Amino acid sequence: MKTAGNLSAYGVALALVAGGAWAIGNAVGPLTSEAGTHGAEGAGHGDAHSGTVAETAAPDLPAGLASSRGGYTLTPTSTTLAPGTTNEFSFRITGPDGAPVTGFDVEHEKQMHLIVVRRDTAGFEHVHPTMAADGTWTVPLPVPQAGSYRAFADFVPAGGESTTLGVDLAAPGDFQPAAYPPSRIADVDGYRVVLDGDLTPGQTAKVTLTVTKDGQAVTDLQPYLGAYGHLVALREGDLAYLHVHPDGEPGDGTTKPGPGITFYAEVPSAGTYRLFLDFQHDGQVRTAEFTVPSEGGQR
Repeated sequence: MKTAGNLSAYGVALALVAGGAWAIGNAVGPLTSEAGTHGAEGAGHGDAHSGTVAETAAPDLPAGLASSRGGYTLTPTSTTLAPGTTNEFSFRITGPDGAPVTGFDVEHEKQMHLIVVRRDTAGFEHVHPTMAADGTWTVPLPVPQAGSYRAFADFVPAGGESTTLGVDLAAPGDFQPAAYPPSRIADVDGYRVVLDGDLTPGQTAKVTLTVTKDGQAVTDLQPYLGAYGHLVALREGDLAYLHVHPDGEPGDGTTKPGPGITFYAEVPSAGTYRLFLDFQHDGQVRTAEFTVPSEGGQR
């Protein structure tokens, strides 16, 4: 993220991912840009998926497809991850003036949400870094397997608009890409979560996720990030990051703590989407995963 052979293999793997196809057992090597650490001054325009340079997004593109948008740039300290262990991952957000941003508004109870997922959508992690005085964010990041990863920083600069930036990371080594058939039912730690609702391209979709345990409705979900659940939706292939909003919040007098959790998601196009629901019950946060083709998408 060392030999030319590894670089070539990694480039092939990225090309396959961008086209929506995966080959079994890709050897992931280093990114072709800077292999070490780099600061805000190293950001500039470059190849899409470089992971180390600013990829500038057009205003109408879905979120998360670029590392630079609206004058803000996501710059990781390193784009290399060690597989099979927990990494200390750090990054900065630089502003229109090129300086690290240190002022952020709170959204969903946090100033920064970091989503990391392998490009085949395996290994989903939703973590919350802490910021140092110089604007450097740091968080322990589990990386169970090798592969090409995408990191999303979801934040609101002080007085600004909600922004989601993405950057590619690499955990060198051999791996078996995962495939996910369509599924609206997720089983996790004895809980079953069922997703209802259709994703219609160009529209805001209403989806409801119903939580049960041992066949009984869960009606005492605990608040998590300002709601009774937090939903992340990614488009397969390019990992476009959908805007998702919960319907109501704890304490508003109308929103119940289960069994149903309702969200509204903006669906930019036909395709297949991976949805990840974080919900809290009995003091533990669990993640339920779904694979949902949109109307007009492949089924």
